[in-house]
Amino acid sequence: QVQLEESGGGLVQPGGSLRLSCAASGGTFNTYTVGWFRQGPGKEREFVAALKRNSGNTYQSDSVKGRFTISRDNAKKTVFLQMDSLKPEDTAIYYCAASSTAITSTLSRQSAYHYWGQGTQVTVSS
Repeated sequence: QVQLEESGGGLVQPGGSLRLSCAASGGTFNTYTVGWFRQGPGKEREFVAALKRNSGNTYQSDSVKGRFTISRDNAKKTVFLQMDSLKPEDTAIYYCAASSTAITSTLSRQSAYHYWGQGTQVTVSS
């Protein structure tokens, strides 16, 4: 059983940066694939980025590619989402998630993840 807690959200101006953190407790963290999802106002939750447990390969949605970077520190049991060149359309609640079974073809699916955090609000506005 893994518990996840996000932090680092807040209000930022367009073009600015934020780094989200997701601290894990319980379980063997380095055996999990980790991902970030977001849900904007009036929108469905969508995939943002993922980092596979074995290969360390990273994947991003087209909407954030080149601007967002996912990384992890297994010693600290923490996942990060570095967000640069933020846009108003990036405004959302950001959730981290963990999975012990996700494969490359399922990384973007919410159903592939077993554990979820409560979310952290990111608002991009001038």
